[in-house]
Amino acid sequence: MSTSLHLEPVTPATVDAALDLRVHPHQERNVAPVVRSLAEAYAFGENAWPRLIFDGDELVGFLMAFLDIPWNERQDPTDRRSGLWRLNIAADGQGKGYGRFAVEAVRDELRRRGEQRLYVTWEPGEDGPGAFYDKLGFRTTGEVSGGQTVGVLDIQGMG
Repeated sequence: MSTSLHLEPVTPATVDAALDLRVHPHQERNVAPVVRSLAEAYAFGENAWPRLIFDGDELVGFLMAFLDIPWNERQDPTDRRSGLWRLNIAADGQGKGYGRFAVEAVRDELRRRGEQRLYVTWEPGEDGPGAFYDKLGFRTTGEVSGGQTVGVLDIQGMG
């Protein structure tokens, strides 16, 4: 993995490149396009944390975290969670450690904010990212959210 990986906020100078970011065609059903994520980030305000992933000057991905959102208000109004909402790695950038970097960056941000756990949801199935999240130590919670599998990673005390 490159040592020049870093995150940057989406800015007027980078928004067009962000909107042009594409995953592999067979993955498009598993993750919303960046344009939808940016619209949701606008709507969720401070509870969304969208970031671009760069390797040097090259845009290689997009991530968006959710911060302290109500999870299931009808069953438990006190259940608030934070985690990885979206992860889009450019088709030609996959398999290079960018996804792992993104998850670690969200973990570090959540830890900085005092969170104990990092949640993620994913489309189940052969083409879904379940195996990727398993390798990173996520465990399924047994919950389903919007038809997606819910995973969690305990992040306090991790390296």
